[in-house]
Amino acid sequence: MPALASIRPSAHLADVRYEIRGALTRRARELEAAGRPIIKLNIGNPGRYGFETPAHLREAIAAHLRDSEAYGHEQGLDQAREAIAAQQRARGARHVEVERIFVGNGVSELIDLSLRALLQPGDEVLLPSPDYPLWSAATILNGGVPRYYRCLAENGHLPDPDEIEALVTPRTRALVLINPNNPTGAVYPRALLERIVAVASRHGLLLLSDEIYDEVLYDGTPFQPLAEVAGELPCVSFGGLSKVYRACGYRVGWLSLSGAPAAGADYRDALQLLAALRLCANVTAQWAVPAALQGAPTIQALTAPGGRLHEARRTVLEGVAASDYLDVVAPAGALYAFPQVRADRIAAFDDEAFALRLLEEESVLVVPGSSFNVPASRHLRLTLLPQPADLAEVFVRMERVLARLAAERPQRAVAVA
Repeated sequence: MPALASIRPSAHLADVRYEIRGALTRRARELEAAGRPIIKLNIGNPGRYGFETPAHLREAIAAHLRDSEAYGHEQGLDQAREAIAAQQRARGARHVEVERIFVGNGVSELIDLSLRALLQPGDEVLLPSPDYPLWSAATILNGGVPRYYRCLAENGHLPDPDEIEALVTPRTRALVLINPNNPTGAVYPRALLERIVAVASRHGLLLLSDEIYDEVLYDGTPFQPLAEVAGELPCVSFGGLSKVYRACGYRVGWLSLSGAPAAGADYRDALQLLAALRLCANVTAQWAVPAALQGAPTIQALTAPGGRLHEARRTVLEGVAASDYLDVVAPAGALYAFPQVRADRIAAFDDEAFALRLLEEESVLVVPGSSFNVPASRHLRLTLLPQPADLAEVFVRMERVLARLAAERPQRAVAVA
């Protein structure tokens, strides 16, 4: 029998990365299988860290199991879309109606659909660096070209609208914002959003705003929805149940198209075609949407002082403050911190090599910052979901590895005055 030829994967995948669940995670599983306990700080999956979905969401699903056995409307259940439209209008989004709402199997699916409906081969999409890597992957897999605008730590991880505008070319089609940001925790103030909207308006760009962490906020930081600032300019806003409602496994996300209906009509129809091709989103879990958006909020008890997320964030900030090697911009929102290793303490630093060493030597799993499309990264992303005591232990272990690394390269380190 002749040898079977190997199956060649698509060339599109050559530039696609998703290290949040990549090689480091596979190595962590091997170590766990060998009996070593691993402290995992790599994923934003609340249910894996003991957080529970609010009971009224579960009850809404249970009450409608018999109503969930047929395919639903390709855009989502009417009741779910009505609740989403009402939320968006209450936030100041213009011209948001049920027919401009799409429910998907998580925001992840809708990111892909939103770009597939928009891009021609070679079209460019402006993305933040760091970004959530699915945005880069979906751009590439749909024939687009990512162009990155920097969100530097020295600027509080906020972008510079002038830099964004300098990246615009005749092939630029869309401008993506992730707010509150994953991985940095930055939350964009209104004045900044107004300048970004002005850039999009001058160049005819579609605004795509990933707002999945919209209510995960700390220390009284306000959240400004982009759609309200965009006004008549077409804007796609993304939200869902995964983070605010700790229901990742339900796989329910949504997108809302706002702005002048005539300008977005063809795009809306393209989205509907793509939604119909995948038949419909998970029907059962959509019954939780009205309960979530119309019920009493629950995330604030976790993000307020004394709440578990607030205390986890405090533990991270204290761990960085006590470190000889780290600094961080305090996250104002979302479920992550993005500390970096100081160049004045360890000059030569490889974030991927360090993350692997931290895993092998100290049984801690983190995600290197380069996984979020940051060139020459000195950053690491840590989730705030573990118990505060576990996070405190992480910084003890991380400091040990950093001290060993600094001792191995004394000629490269610069003493602090």
